[in-house]
Amino acid sequence: MVNARGGNLKKPGKKVPSRRPAAKRPLRRAGASGRKSGTKASVKSMAKAASAPLKKARRQVSALKAELAAAQARIDELQAWADTDFLLNIYNRRGFERELDRSVAYIRRYNATGALIVLDVDRLKPINDTFGHAAGDVVLKGVVAVLMRHVRSSDVVGRLGGDEFGLLLWNLTEADALAKAAALEEAIDRLTFVFKGRPVVAGASAGLALIGAADEAATAMEAADRTMYARKAARRGRVLTVL
Repeated sequence: MVNARGGNLKKPGKKVPSRRPAAKRPLRRAGASGRKSGTKASVKSMAKAASAPLKKARRQVSALKAELAAAQARIDELQAWADTDFLLNIYNRRGFERELDRSVAYIRRYNATGALIVLDVDRLKPINDTFGHAAGDVVLKGVVAVLMRHVRSSDVVGRLGGDEFGLLLWNLTEADALAKAAALEEAIDRLTFVFKGRPVVAGASAGLALIGAADEAATAMEAADRTMYARKAARRGRVLTVL
């Protein structure tokens, strides 16, 4: 195209709109959600694996506690056996002396009083020699039955030796303790046994020692023994039965 001045006119071209670069969208990588869920599963697996030793340790601790409780119960049972006369189901000398020591400590601390009676069966040896030890065991059981009927639940009864018994009685005056010792002798003297068709009476001699705050267990036992042997000598002339 020629303009009026004779110049060529440029043909207007189409205006090309300017383009702004499009905003980039974050690319979503394939498998990202899978990896995320896989990571959670992995964490759970690791936590589970870490807790397994802890659970095992707790089970082991529980098992050890149960074993310890069972062992302690067994120790207590053996301790009771060690302190018990199995024939008569009362304390043996070891158990009785332990209880006497405890009682003396209590008496000393609280200014209480007690009485110790040592009792000896008079004719157990002739009964054993004549009728056998099974007959002697029957006599001992009969004696213990009498003793248990004459004591309170707070009192202590034990077998000190073959035919010797100890009784620890609480809060008795001297008069009451002497009356108790005499009552025990009388009750045992009345016991009658029949072996091989023959009536047998054993009898018993009792010695007494009062226990105060200043006394020791050993000295109380020695004093009760002395009075018991003196009583036994005084009763020796009595013939309760002919074997």
